[in-house]
Amino acid sequence: MIEFIIAVVFLLITPGPGVLTTAGIGAAYGYRAGLGFVGGLMLGGFINMMIVISGLAALILAIPSLRLVLLIGSVAYLLYLAWRIASAGAKVGFAPADTPLGLKNGLMLQFINPKAYVVSTTLFSGFIFLPESPVLEVVLKLIVFNLIWLPIHLVWLGFGAKIGSLNLPQSRQRAINIGMALALVAVVGIALWTSL
Repeated sequence: MIEFIIAVVFLLITPGPGVLTTAGIGAAYGYRAGLGFVGGLMLGGFINMMIVISGLAALILAIPSLRLVLLIGSVAYLLYLAWRIASAGAKVGFAPADTPLGLKNGLMLQFINPKAYVVSTTLFSGFIFLPESPVLEVVLKLIVFNLIWLPIHLVWLGFGAKIGSLNLPQSRQRAINIGMALALVAVVGIALWTSL
């Protein structure tokens, strides 16, 4: 169980599309406005885990044409998010919009988030600690995962909100946006590299 907890912490603190977008929303719209997105991420992450645990993800990804369509859709959406962050100009966060990304966007992001599938597959296919009771093990893993997942994402949201509230020079705000966008593009590149 200790190895599982350590793996969860390290897999979650590394920036991926979910945490980068969460930080960007916090920076652009504030902490409170980002809570809906985090709720969507959490719900989407749970559904994502159920898809992986049930074997449905493996079944779907075994169909080459469907796998390609999903990959293209994922890459396109993640690049769109990177563009929104990079094009925000001198304001840390996202390019101007009427409302922040909310629950629906958080939910949808988890279905196309390559890191979410990698994390779910790694955590639920490895780190066996109750081989005599696999159902109890899955339930415990889900509880422990979410007890770690939620605070980490709230910290990223708070980090983004704090950065957004600082009166940073415009050049520094642009640099932060470009750095976050490049990190998201790097995640896309890694996803493409590992899927080819």
